[in-house]
Amino acid sequence: MNFFADALAWLVDPANYAGPNAIGIRLLEHLGFTLVTLVLASIIAIPVGFLIGHTGRGRGFAVGTSGAFRAIPTLGLLTLVALTVGIGLTAPYVALTVLAIPPILAGAYAGFEAIDRKIIDAARAVGMSEGQIVRKVELPLGLPLLMGGLRSATLQIVATATLAAYVADFGLGRYLFAGLRTRDYAEMIGGSILVILLALALEGLFSVLQKLVVPRGVAAGRPTDVRAGTTRPPR
Repeated sequence: MNFFADALAWLVDPANYAGPNAIGIRLLEHLGFTLVTLVLASIIAIPVGFLIGHTGRGRGFAVGTSGAFRAIPTLGLLTLVALTVGIGLTAPYVALTVLAIPPILAGAYAGFEAIDRKIIDAARAVGMSEGQIVRKVELPLGLPLLMGGLRSATLQIVATATLAAYVADFGLGRYLFAGLRTRDYAEMIGGSILVILLALALEGLFSVLQKLVVPRGVAAGRPTDVRAGTTRPPR
């Protein structure tokens, strides 16, 4: 209990909010690292997931690959990449991008696969091209599950990004490693609390976004008019 009280005292100490090691700076570094990693993983995973979900091909390969990626120990991969490219942020970006790909990929193709095929057939029947079906039907209806994948990936990145401090003087993980080295448990616990608070804040944000991207017709339980991309009122 004393450790927790010491951690709270560390969090409110004005000295920890000044200088290059300030809490605000480390928090922004951690957040920026998380967002950049999420974008990098999304660039790879989303197009592949959409292609699999739209065509129905390659799902087994994607599931197997995602499972293999999930099985890779992040710290081991981080160390391996760091030994290859050297100390710095490149290794954490590579390792955590690999970690973030599986949930985003799963959310992308699951969002498309979950759509009732009758809706897709109706879109083709009214003359929509494959590109129009993706943009006007599959993407809006599949976006909530994709957002769920992004939400899961974000939480994983925030939690695991503390390992970036293992090979770079960066982010909230510095407090954990510095505290461990000097046996400053107040700093370690305080840094952990900051990571938890950041994760909870992003979880809340993505929870709201996931609800906002649900099409109004789906939320209201009304059928979708594929020709206009709108919903028909109940009769």
